[in-house]
Amino acid sequence: MQEAVAAAAGKLAAAPDVTLFGHVNPDADALGSALALGRALKKRGSTVRVSFGHPDKPAHSLRDLDADGLVVPVSEVPAAPPLLVVCDTGSLGRLGRLADRVKGTIAAGGEVIVLDHHVSNTRYGTLHVVDESAEATVLIVLRLLDELGAELDLPIARCVYAGLVTDTRSFRHAGAEVHRVAARLLEAGVDPEATTKPLLDTHPFGFMGMLAGVLGRAELERSAAQGLGFVHATVRATDSEGLGSEDVDSVIDVIRTTSEAEVAAVLKEIGADHWSVSLRADSRIDVSHAANACGGGGHRLASGFTAKGTEAEILAEIRKALDNAPLLNP
Repeated sequence: MQEAVAAAAGKLAAAPDVTLFGHVNPDADALGSALALGRALKKRGSTVRVSFGHPDKPAHSLRDLDADGLVVPVSEVPAAPPLLVVCDTGSLGRLGRLADRVKGTIAAGGEVIVLDHHVSNTRYGTLHVVDESAEATVLIVLRLLDELGAELDLPIARCVYAGLVTDTRSFRHAGAEVHRVAARLLEAGVDPEATTKPLLDTHPFGFMGMLAGVLGRAELERSAAQGLGFVHATVRATDSEGLGSEDVDSVIDVIRTTSEAEVAAVLKEIGADHWSVSLRADSRIDVSHAANACGGGGHRLASGFTAKGTEAEILAEIRKALDNAPLLNP
C-alpha cells in the first residue's frame, strides 16, 4: 500500500495539470477527497479541476467544502486529461458521463490514479491506491497528502473530517486510528458541530412531509433476507419535489433503524421505471454481494445500485440477491 501511495505522490508532485473526479451524486467522502487533494495540488502550483458526472453542482450541504472554487461542470473537463485522479469510485459505471474521460486519458497514454476503499473496486485505472480496510477514502487521501508534505490547513482538514464523519456513521464504525486522525483534524481547527450539522442534521421543512409519506408506505418482510428480516420503502419522484438529493439519500438512515430487520432498502425514483437503490445491513449480511448481483457495489454493510424496471421487479431482484448473499456472522 505504501508503495502505491509513494508512486501516486511522485506522479502528482510533478504534474502541472490535474483533474479529479468523484462518483455521480458525490457524497462527503468522494467530494471531500477530491477537494482536499485538489487544494493541496493547487497550492503547489498545479492547474486543478474537480468534477462528477451528475448533477452539475454538489448538494447544498457540501458546497461550503469547495473553498477554492475547484468544481467545474462536465462540459469544462478535457476529453483526455493528462492526469486523472478518481476518488471513492468503485467502477467506471459510477462515473456516469465522465467514464469516457477515463478511457480517453488511458487511450492517449495518460495516467489514471484511483483512490478508493471499496471492496468491489474493479481496478480500471493505471495506478490503484485501494485500501479496502480504510473506513473512508479521505484516509487514503490524507496518507497521500502526508507523502506530498502538504500542509493540513483548515479547508483541507474540513474536507477530510466531512468524509470521515459521514462514512463512519459519526465514528460508530471507526477504529482507534480513525479517532487519532479525528483528533489531528480538530487540532487543525475543525469545528465538529459546524462541519457536521449541515451534513447530517439539517433539512428543509418539506423533508418532514416527504418522510411522513414514505414511512407510511414502508413494508417489513420478516421472513426475507434469509429469515433475518427485510424492510424497504420507496421515494417516488412526486415525494421529493423541491428537495435536494441529500434529503432523499438520508431516508435510508431512518429506515435502517427498524429493529426487526437485518437489511434495509430505499428505492429512489430517478426516472420512469429507473431507480437508485440504497442497501444497508445491521451486521450479518454482506449487502455488497447483493448490490453486485444487481449491477452495483459498495461495502459489506452499505451498498447500492441503479436499475431499470418496475418497483415490484426491483424488489424481487433484491430479495433474490439477499437470499444468496453470504452471512458475515453465521
